Amino acid sequence: PYHAPVFVLARKEREPIEMTGGTTFIFVTDGIKSALSKAKEVAGNRNVKINGGATTVNQYLAHGLIDELWLHIVTVTIGAGTRLFEGVPNLKLEQIEVSGTSVVTHIRYNVLK
Repeated sequence: PYHAPVFVLARKEREPIEMTGGTTFIFVTDGIKSALSKAKEVAGNRNVKINGGATTVNQYLAHGLIDELWLHIVTVTIGAGTRLFEGVPNLKLEQIEVSGTSVVTHIRYNVLK
């Protein structure tokens, strides 16, 4: 099976970590555009997924680098933190899918350019 490397945004350099099963975490210190470029190079014609919290997602959204946004909403309060869409210019989102259970709602949007 194919195990794509995982590019992790990091503040300081560190050696890649190889996990049992084949996944390798590669730490990128030169910004979101670099991490995305490296991931696209490895992915070829496959999709690239960006995972992270609100800070990471907001950075990519603010730079117009996300084509599709998946939100997973859980009704649990985990404390104060960065708000999603904070510092992001107005977005035009087109809802394309909604699903869920009694504890989570999944919403998928196209980010219109």
